[in-house]
Amino acid sequence: MASSTFFFSFFSYFLLVLAAAASPENYLHLRFFQHERILGVANATVVLSVNADNSGLATGFGNIVAYDNALRETTDLRAPIIGHSQGLGIGSDRSGATGFTAFSMVFTGGRYNGSSLDIQGIFISQPLLETVSERAIVGGTGRFRGARGYLLSQEIVLTPETLTGQLDAFIKF
Repeated sequence: MASSTFFFSFFSYFLLVLAAAASPENYLHLRFFQHERILGVANATVVLSVNADNSGLATGFGNIVAYDNALRETTDLRAPIIGHSQGLGIGSDRSGATGFTAFSMVFTGGRYNGSSLDIQGIFISQPLLETVSERAIVGGTGRFRGARGYLLSQEIVLTPETLTGQLDAFIKF
């Protein structure tokens, strides 16, 4: 009788551990805001490296864009910079509506200083302010070593000189 009680208790504990491991509550959710200075303005943080498609869209098919955008904890452009979103985008859709991105969120301040997250996947660029893009978190360094998960991004503010995106990272270790 005691052994069956022990077995039942152990089995129940094992199931609880498995359920906790599979639950979405184990994701660390972080929100950042990416501040981009648009192509063609002074001190742009985005450069069109190869302009294979002269449509005027940075996301034109075959175009390659390199960027180094500021990361902040708020949408306020005066808020301290806590890092940079550094990477590249490639116009990989002939319609110009999407592109492939590979970038790192490199933290240079705040509680994640010295760490980075690596992201890759498809960015939906048309329509710009109405769409949420989902990309994979494929690794990281420092406090994010071995990270995996996903990043949801949405452009939320567009001015003639800047584009602000909200980045929601759901990280599992």
